[in-house]
Amino acid sequence: MLLPSVSVWNLAFYALMMCLASLGLWDVFFGFEENKCSMSYMFEYPEYQKIELPKKLAKRYPAYELYLYGEGSYAEEHKILPLTGIPVLFLPGNAGSYKQVRSLGSIALRKAEDIDFKYHFDFFSVNFNEELVALYGGSLQKQTKFVHECIKTILKLYKGQEFAPKSVAIIGHSMGGLVARALLTLKNFKQDLINLLITQATPHVAPVMPLDRFITDFYMTVNNYWIVNARHINFTTLSVAGGFRDYQVRSGLTFLPKLSHHTSALSVVSSAVPKTWVSTDHLSIVWCKQLQLATIRAFFDLIDADTKQITQNPKKKLSVLNHHFIRHPAKHFEENPAIISDLTGTSMWVPVKVSKWTYVAYNESDKIYFTFPLANHRKIYTHVYCQSTMLDTNSWIFGCINSTSMCRQGVDLSWKAELLPTIKSLTLRLQDYPSLSHLVVYVPSIHGSKFVIDCEFFKKETRSIQLPVTHLFSFGLSSSKVILNTSGLFYNIELLNFGQIYQAFKINVVSKCSGVKEEITSIYKLHIPWSYEDSLTIAQVPSSTEISLKLHIAQPENDSHVALLKMYTSSDCQYEVTVKTSFSQILGQVVRFHGGALPAYVTSSILLAYGGQLYSLFSTGHCLEYTTMLDKEAKPYKVDPFVIMIKFLLGYKWFKELWDVLMLPELDAIVLTSQSMCFPLVSLILFLFGTCTAYWGGLLSSTSVRLLSSLWLALKRPSELPKDIKMISADLPFLTVVLIIVSWTTCGAFAILLTYLYYVFKIVHLQASLTTYKNSQTVNPKHSRRSEKKSNHHKDSTIHHLRLSANDAEDSLHMHNTVINLLTWIVLLSMPSLIYWLKNLRYYFKLNPDPCKPLAFILIPTMAILGNTHTVSIKSSKLLKTTSQFPLPLAVGVIAFGSAHLYRVPCFVFIPLLLHALCNFI
Repeated sequence: MLLPSVSVWNLAFYALMMCLASLGLWDVFFGFEENKCSMSYMFEYPEYQKIELPKKLAKRYPAYELYLYGEGSYAEEHKILPLTGIPVLFLPGNAGSYKQVRSLGSIALRKAEDIDFKYHFDFFSVNFNEELVALYGGSLQKQTKFVHECIKTILKLYKGQEFAPKSVAIIGHSMGGLVARALLTLKNFKQDLINLLITQATPHVAPVMPLDRFITDFYMTVNNYWIVNARHINFTTLSVAGGFRDYQVRSGLTFLPKLSHHTSALSVVSSAVPKTWVSTDHLSIVWCKQLQLATIRAFFDLIDADTKQITQNPKKKLSVLNHHFIRHPAKHFEENPAIISDLTGTSMWVPVKVSKWTYVAYNESDKIYFTFPLANHRKIYTHVYCQSTMLDTNSWIFGCINSTSMCRQGVDLSWKAELLPTIKSLTLRLQDYPSLSHLVVYVPSIHGSKFVIDCEFFKKETRSIQLPVTHLFSFGLSSSKVILNTSGLFYNIELLNFGQIYQAFKINVVSKCSGVKEEITSIYKLHIPWSYEDSLTIAQVPSSTEISLKLHIAQPENDSHVALLKMYTSSDCQYEVTVKTSFSQILGQVVRFHGGALPAYVTSSILLAYGGQLYSLFSTGHCLEYTTMLDKEAKPYKVDPFVIMIKFLLGYKWFKELWDVLMLPELDAIVLTSQSMCFPLVSLILFLFGTCTAYWGGLLSSTSVRLLSSLWLALKRPSELPKDIKMISADLPFLTVVLIIVSWTTCGAFAILLTYLYYVFKIVHLQASLTTYKNSQTVNPKHSRRSEKKSNHHKDSTIHHLRLSANDAEDSLHMHNTVINLLTWIVLLSMPSLIYWLKNLRYYFKLNPDPCKPLAFILIPTMAILGNTHTVSIKSSKLLKTTSQFPLPLAVGVIAFGSAHLYRVPCFVFIPLLLHALCNFI
């Protein structure tokens, strides 16, 4: 049999767990909107001009380069330096290419051509050799220092020019944005060298996968600096996230910390960006045409006409970024917009006294001002709402002060409007404008165009409707519903009790229209008031529209705002809004926010099974199968209560002081709480998923060993069980020394992989020997019984030389199967640095710094001994009982300290392995 014996009930339970985990994975990787980004194309052939760096710099960073982007005639002209434009530096992220700058560079070039190169931007890009810095953090500091040198090199290219820049703007994608923020931590770096930083899908809060201490140390250094020195950071920062389509970097990690004294930072999700309104994946965020157009428009609005460079005025920078990325009033940006506008010219003035009004404009020959007297409306209504389908950038709505029927000047209220995909809308609370006597809507003279303007006065309570969300554990079996019967144009649905990241719902909006011949568009906007993560859904009514409701950022404890579903509706339609819990999306949120901790939970389950096997060997002299022991020992109540207890005790000052005296690291559960990431029962769910993964991983590894042993027997002569058990064979010291030398001179992860392969080879050989023995027993049972008796007699009469029996071999294989599973996760967690080393092998032979080297020095001799270890040789060890007791506290430690710091997991694994090896000698 290739598969070990398994319990049907266990198989059913773990199959169910796998299905639930698959549901969560499906939601993360496929449960989002289709890619609605338009591709940005180059109009001319893109060229990347390599900028010559000083020889010392090129020698110090042989793998890195600096390029200038260009197209056509622009590229030809700028091959002869110096330059005359505004410098922008693009920093690619993890495995990113310097050529990703082309979308931004090409759009900026087209924009400059439109204004006859009155202003233009020079886009530079750094080639980081597509390094995997999200997996290996050892080169992050090196990249940061190189970028500093690049900035100084770029500014030298403008020397002698009339409007020479003194700083650069930086656009950083993914980890490139973090490298840009890290510039401030360099000793000799001057902040004045940066005037603006825009990051795209950059995980600012924490690494996506903390696979080595260099990444976490780098993050800690950068974030601590930005928190401590927030008052002194004098450039503006914008962070743009991709939304739910970006499953590589969840949007919650991209939000810069909100500090009361640091107002020069904005964070927004691309689905909330005006004129973009789409979610982007991790790569499309650099070429999404809608988003890049918004970015380039912002860049041109940031130019100071006097210096012909990006403005140094922080208020203007924030105003521009707010205009293009937060709230767009459907007008071109103006630094000091005229509040009072002249309402003159040959125009018709038409008074409107009704509370609800619609005007369809088509081929208007004259300008028309429609005036709404507010005096009577104030007595009945609290708000006024107006919308227009004409999406030009001209002013269209005004307020008259103390006027009877018409006014020559009015307050331009168009700046208060909001641009939406099909309309521009304005909502005013009447009591906020007590001096206004009239509201004026302007209809320009048009030819061949048709648009509709609607206005209505209403009471707030008639348009604000409360809709409590369903309970988390209703599993979609119950729902909350509200019906909008009135003929309004705008509604606010208040989603009560919604504010946690573990909540997920499906909203279904059903619209029914009567007597409608033309196609009508409705807009449903999910507005999250505590973070800029709004999303819009456009529906053609009548229809049934499904909207996903889940969060990137949890509601802060001191925030009392309510999430809203803003509905821009048709007065001819009736709307029914239903909300119900989405179980699959809840699982998706668990995977999205905590999936990175799964290796820690898998390892914890395997450690519990490992401890059970060692204790079984100590108490009964036999070792049970891995899957049997996993089912018996891997229980969440053995781990979670201890972690909860430690977290509770850390709330007391005396325990916290004791904790600090012992120099113990911060509990990962506290780190997750500070990031508002603690779900109810999340640890239990992750433990079950981890045990499920450990179970199927165990079946896979044992089956693989059997298959490899069958292949071995097919290729080689059948081997016998070893006659004498030797912990240290003649070639073992030599092999150990060679692997340690490999670790020292190349890469620790490479040496760990070789050790793993050696260990697997030894187990496959043992499995082949046992299979041969069993086959011979089946063919000649009498001879095998005599051999077994002879083996037992030899074992009893020999003190120093042990002979391996079939039962001992089976017990040993059970133990080795568990060790293989533990070692597999060590190899997987060390694999990123190995991949990084292999990718950069042409530049350097030795990985420096090497996060796996210390582990390799301990693991190599340990696994070399364990490869020759059998249960019969450690049964009588005095250290076995102690060794069997270690895995339980270590399983707790893995969850307590390794779930948010994965690089710590191998440190907890090698301890019982080392003790297991020492059992051969003590």
